[in-house]
Amino acid sequence: MTTLPASTAPPLLRLAGVSHTYSGQRRRTTVLKDVDHTFERGTFYTVLGPSGSGKTTLLSLASGLDTPTKGTISFNGQDLTELGLGRYRNKHAATVFQQYNLLTYMTALQNVTTAMEITGAKPVTGTRRARALRLLEDIGLDRATATRNVLRLSGGQQQRVAIARALACDVDILFADEPTGNLDEDTAQGIIDTFRDLAHEQGTCVVVVTHSQHLASQSDRVLRLRKGRLTEQVNAR
Repeated sequence: MTTLPASTAPPLLRLAGVSHTYSGQRRRTTVLKDVDHTFERGTFYTVLGPSGSGKTTLLSLASGLDTPTKGTISFNGQDLTELGLGRYRNKHAATVFQQYNLLTYMTALQNVTTAMEITGAKPVTGTRRARALRLLEDIGLDRATATRNVLRLSGGQQQRVAIARALACDVDILFADEPTGNLDEDTAQGIIDTFRDLAHEQGTCVVVVTHSQHLASQSDRVLRLRKGRLTEQVNAR
């Protein structure tokens, strides 16, 4: 495969003229208005905005869970609809959902290894089970907890499983919707550190929707969504 020079290579993810409108019984509501933005490898982004500003909608569109009413979203220069939304989600993008979306008939460990099997993610050394256990331990779940059914775990523990599941898939882009919302301060900081390491050491593009100013202050770029418009600031280092 031919590699383009850095100056001419397309951005990893690009939103071009993206608008999104929901149709209700009596009116149409536009939550995103002509959003233009690019996301690059090795960068940790956070998206801030008041409730109802469209942050979760933006995440759904960028992660391939929905398609915009207007505009295009492309990955490595290819329109997501041409690449295939399923292929994009399976091979290139993983999402940590606010509602976790775990397989409730499985253990925490099985949730992680099943995601690896579905996406074809293989650890450099060892087995998928061993990598899954390491990931779960890294975010604060010991082996005994990892082998419990997820319905027997607290909300915070389930959130950690969802994060470990996404991390296990070795994708190009990691999306997360309020990933530290149910975590204690120390665990939340550990997750933030993990996201930063993923971006800076492994070259992953990390995009996090959050209300946390503390989390945003530790990202590389802060995007603010207000009245359907997206603006950006670069955090000083």
